[in-house]
Amino acid sequence: MTTEPDATAPPRDYRLLVPRDWFRIDLTQERWRAQLKTFVDHQADGKNVPAEIKQETWATLRNTAEAGVRAGALEFFLRPELEDGRILPASLIVSLLPRPGGLTPQDLRELLEAKQRQNPAAVEVSSVALPAGEAVRVVGPTTLDLYVQMPGGVGYLALAFAVPLSGVTGPMRRLCDSIAESLRWIL
Repeated sequence: MTTEPDATAPPRDYRLLVPRDWFRIDLTQERWRAQLKTFVDHQADGKNVPAEIKQETWATLRNTAEAGVRAGALEFFLRPELEDGRILPASLIVSLLPRPGGLTPQDLRELLEAKQRQNPAAVEVSSVALPAGEAVRVVGPTTLDLYVQMPGGVGYLALAFAVPLSGVTGPMRRLCDSIAESLRWIL
């Protein structure tokens, strides 16, 4: 006889399907800076990217990763994009936001809607049902953030997409949504 996993228990882990061409950086390991440098070097190889652009890209991505680590980021995914000699990758930062006994998705949506009224760049705040659970979605011109409630009420897993070149519309929006819909909990 097998028993079903307890859907009210906190998950042990999560699974997320990200396309193979997105470079994964594990922010829980000390070696993430070396992984990030490898990504930047690989993107610049053979593409006539000036050294100062390469350094600027490295610094921007490093600062993004460091801010993410301070805020509970677990993984940083980068999709290579190059335009006019500049490296402008699409990215996904996956973060754990612990909130034991805290905010419901409705409360979070209302909080983010109030914040959005102060920041007109955030175009849309809405609730969405994902296979992994109830989520709040915030869409801006070049960003798509999803806050997925974790089983057991222990908090949220945040999926923060940034797409500087094409924005979060059309095919990239569908890709971001597909990645979010692939989220599964390991109970």
